[in-house]
Amino acid sequence: MPRRFVDLSIFLENDVVSDPPAFAPRIQYFTHEHTFEQIAPFFPGLKKEDLPDGEGWAVERVQLSTHNGTHLDAPYHFHSTMDAKSGQKKPAIAIDQVPLEWCFQPGVKLDFRHFADGYVVTAADVEAELKRIDHELKPLEIVVVNTRAGSRYGHDDFVSAGCGMGYEATMYLLERGVRLTGTDAWSWDAPFVHTAQKYAESKDAGLIWEGHKAGRDIGYCHIEKLHNLEALPATGFIVSCFPHKIRGASAGWTRAVAIFDDALLPQPA
Repeated sequence: MPRRFVDLSIFLENDVVSDPPAFAPRIQYFTHEHTFEQIAPFFPGLKKEDLPDGEGWAVERVQLSTHNGTHLDAPYHFHSTMDAKSGQKKPAIAIDQVPLEWCFQPGVKLDFRHFADGYVVTAADVEAELKRIDHELKPLEIVVVNTRAGSRYGHDDFVSAGCGMGYEATMYLLERGVRLTGTDAWSWDAPFVHTAQKYAESKDAGLIWEGHKAGRDIGYCHIEKLHNLEALPATGFIVSCFPHKIRGASAGWTRAVAIFDDALLPQPA
């Protein structure tokens, strides 16, 4: 079979709901027709009509958070420290320190599209889904979670859609050697609007970001705002998600893709 790629990334674009309004990306486009003024200072005496077809270059100015678009969160995003469970708590690593081998590994897809928006996935849910797909987790496999949010990208309810991964569910993965996970939702955790309702009733701050905060105990990364997970089978693919190298940052943008190529997958003994 020829190598096949499946794009798992959303666009960086204006006017599409991918983040709460205050955190949305802003892209300003300069076309070939309108950039002569940028070029002229480099070449004294140049006239616009001297350029081939009178055209300059195309360029964009982008205002972004490191958490816009499909991005990889580093342990530093979750907490200032990590790996407390090992008894050797240490400073959490930033995105430029994430081991590259975490970012190119066989993938496993868990299908949780049937869970309601705001549902917090448990360890038992993960175990049941792994049993359903007949898969035993191996260290460093990349586990991606297909939620209902994937079908809502571009709609007004995207940020509040989908289930979230709870502390127990996240630790279930990490304790089996997984170090990189992903979701097609806005957050690895349940959408804030749903968690806020639970917090208002219980005043239990431990409910807030509980999946993220698992990184305090075992350091890990996750990808947020994946796309097209519906196109993936449960297993049989490689995930590539190398992050942009931003010194000391909490996250980096990634062009996440699934690669179907038997030659890249571990071979049976």
